[in-house]
Amino acid sequence: MRRTSLGLDPLMTAEEWKGEGRDVAIATVVETWGSAPRQPGSHLVIDGDGNFEGSVSGGCVEGAVIAEALDVIADGQAKMLEFGVADETAWRVGLSCGGRIRIYVERLR
Repeated sequence: MRRTSLGLDPLMTAEEWKGEGRDVAIATVVETWGSAPRQPGSHLVIDGDGNFEGSVSGGCVEGAVIAEALDVIADGQAKMLEFGVADETAWRVGLSCGGRIRIYVERLR
């Protein structure tokens, strides 16, 4: 997995990758509670090789979203993911102050 350096809006990156014939998934923050690193509407795009652009969180949450996105690309089944942790472990996984986030992951057709 590696972050690309196109410097584009993640949705523009998704469009470019689809135009190149790549398999692509988009992860979108749909809801947050408490403190969360990204706001609803934030996007992360992932291709079938694990390249990604954008951000939906940080820490190990983002790694988990990328892994789930690869599954979504493989089987075509969209997923709703939810991440939340207790205050004492929040910083370790990238959700400060015990925030929770819900992320929808779908394959682009």
